[in-house]
Formats: sequence, structure tokens, C-alpha cells
Amino acid sequence: MRLWSLHPQYLDGKGLVALWREGLLARKVLKGKTKGYKHHPQLLRFRKQADPVIYVDTYLYHVYLEANKRGYSFKQDKLGGKFTDKLIPVTEGQLMFELEHLKQKLLLRDKKTYTKIKDLIIPKPHPLFYTVEGKLELWEKSKPHNKPES
Repeated sequence: MRLWSLHPQYLDGKGLVALWREGLLARKVLKGKTKGYKHHPQLLRFRKQADPVIYVDTYLYHVYLEANKRGYSFKQDKLGGKFTDKLIPVTEGQLMFELEHLKQKLLLRDKKTYTKIKDLIIPKPHPLFYTVEGKLELWEKSKPHNKPES
């Protein structure tokens, strides 16, 4: 499961669809409707909030908006009706790690989208997050990798 801290505008089509599906799975986990993924580290930042489901719904709503811009027909009715305007912090280190991770994926999967972001240095966070100083988030379990070669 990868719930990107990066703005969904950077994802290719496959990545956006995967994010929607994984976000919906995260929503089920946070509602207690699955047996697996209960302790997935990506969910920690949502679990820390007073109402984790409202935060994941807000997260998914922004994914839905990005999908709409691209002509996808994600179903908003899969989300609850409540959203928040409160933001969750994410470290600069996490965003940079995710940017390099995404570049690696796109280099193999979607060279056109890779070309659009390959020179990006400071990425925008997903609209649910705001950037703070810091290294990789403690919940991140993936290993940093080298910058992709173009």
C-alpha cells in the first residue's frame, strides 16, 4: 500500500488508479472492515487524527478531483460526506524520498510522465498535507534508492 504524500498531479494514470484503490482499501481498514493491513505503517498518520476516516476521505476526495480533471470516472459516493480542512504535516525528507521513488517507477512504466517530472526538485504535497522540515518519516518502511538515470 502506498498512500502518496506527493500531490496526485504527479502520478501517471496507472498510479492514480492504484492510489484510488489503495485509498479505498485504507478507508475499509480504518473503518474496521478488513482483516488485513490493520497495522500498515502508511495508516499511522491517519490513525493519529481525531477521526481517521474523515481524513482518509479528504485524502481520497483530492484524488477524485485529480481523476476528474483527467477524465476518469471515480465514484465520489464511495466516500463519506464529511471532509476536513485541517492538514497533516509531512517532512521534506518524506516528500523527496517519494519523489525519487515515483521517478523510478515512472522511468520503467510511463516515460512521458517521467519526462514531465524528472527535473522537479521541490514537489508539492498532497493537498491534505503541509510540508515541515525533517528527514524520512518514521513510518516509512521502504529503502531510499539512487536517483533514476534518464
